[in-house]
Amino acid sequence: MNARLFSVLFCAAVVAGVASRSATSGQELRLAPPASRIASAASDFHIDKVFSSLNSKDSPGCALGVFRDGAITYQRGYGMASLEHDVPITPASVFYAGSVSKQFTAMAAALAMQQGKLSYDDPVRKYLPELPAYADAIKVRHLIHHTSGLRDYNTLLTIAGRRDEDAWDNRLVLQMTARQTQLNFKPGDEYLYSNTGYTLLATIVERATGQKFAAFAEANIFKPLGMSVTHYHVDATRLVRNRALAYGGRAGQWTLDTPINERAGAGGLYTSIPDLQKWDENFYTGRVGGHDVLKQLQTRGTLNDGKTLGYAWGLQIGEYRGLPIVEHGGSLGGYRAHILRFPSQHTSVALLCNASTIAPAALARRVAEAVLGDRFTQPVPPPPAGGVPGTAIQVLPSIPAGLQREYAGRYYSEELDATFTITDGPQDPMLKRDTDAVPLKMERTSVPDQFRVTGGLVIRFRRDADEKVNALTVDAGRVRDITFVRR
Repeated sequence: MNARLFSVLFCAAVVAGVASRSATSGQELRLAPPASRIASAASDFHIDKVFSSLNSKDSPGCALGVFRDGAITYQRGYGMASLEHDVPITPASVFYAGSVSKQFTAMAAALAMQQGKLSYDDPVRKYLPELPAYADAIKVRHLIHHTSGLRDYNTLLTIAGRRDEDAWDNRLVLQMTARQTQLNFKPGDEYLYSNTGYTLLATIVERATGQKFAAFAEANIFKPLGMSVTHYHVDATRLVRNRALAYGGRAGQWTLDTPINERAGAGGLYTSIPDLQKWDENFYTGRVGGHDVLKQLQTRGTLNDGKTLGYAWGLQIGEYRGLPIVEHGGSLGGYRAHILRFPSQHTSVALLCNASTIAPAALARRVAEAVLGDRFTQPVPPPPAGGVPGTAIQVLPSIPAGLQREYAGRYYSEELDATFTITDGPQDPMLKRDTDAVPLKMERTSVPDQFRVTGGLVIRFRRDADEKVNALTVDAGRVRDITFVRR
């Protein structure tokens, strides 16, 4: 039995076992007394309307929490935690939170600094000597603000065609990072989101403190705040009571998409709405870390040229409709999560969801509209435009078979320990990795020797002095210029 099947069977059994209250969706619990509520009957109706399409026994959904002045003023579950066992989502359901984990990892790093065991400007190779010389210029602060230039490991795994059958842990991420031969850019020159940076940050905290990272977070963050179910999930066989499973596909054709994960740092966090309220309130009380650390977590990073970023310590700092906001989202497999905080209003919206089709950031804003109403001073912004002008890749007609044969062959990357096989196709070359059930179509672009592949890969073939194709490079958003050599 592989790790995925083992974990999913446990998850399903546990979720089924805790359905003790009701088999209907839309479980609701109001905790705050009437005087402290900001959600009136009218706003309750508008909040519930936001989730009307998810409030079904045939759909995954979300657990929602609205926090105000130190209390949960509204919380409710919409949809199902397990479609197979007819278990509804409740406010107590436990979800994987994806990159919402990063703010907790940043807090762990800040606490290690407060304890004198780590420094903001420490070189990462002080703690990670396994990394090659290209990492000499990377400081801890570069990991925190996504300015390290480290290639994102999730994107590397996607390029290699790895499937999520194995529970990759922090040790394997470090090994993969150590195999890379270059960075995306010079540390501090750019901002480019990198899950690798936060996974390595967790390993650095572990080595600096001499304590396993998950245990350090438990002892220094979760336990002091009374977050009873929150944990970094570094053991794929661990049972999680009241866990919501995750789904892909779409209505009527849902498929299980509950990821196997033993990584901690960039992700790895399981949590619930009541626990997130305790974490959120700490930004006002400073119970863990104190106000200086909380201020530090909300301090934005800067680039080498002095430009200030919107990204702080695992948190994005910005503005919505005239009010300052602090937020972050997360996703992996079918899990989706988002926390949206309005500090000036002592109000937050938290969403934990279990379908890949759900966009929690947009839903959180709609809930905030219902809750805060006329507190906003600016109109609702228009939806973002599709794409950036001038950046689209122009796809050209297919190429002749003779030209296709120039590219055909096997290409190997030592950095990924992965092979691309390029073959002739009926119209364009085809790409196949070891894990691909069927080859992927490559579409020719207006740039010579450049192709676009389904899934967002851009492949550029390289030629030697005799104009023969001898290698290819791959770009994929958070990874630049991975080289595959022709064999």
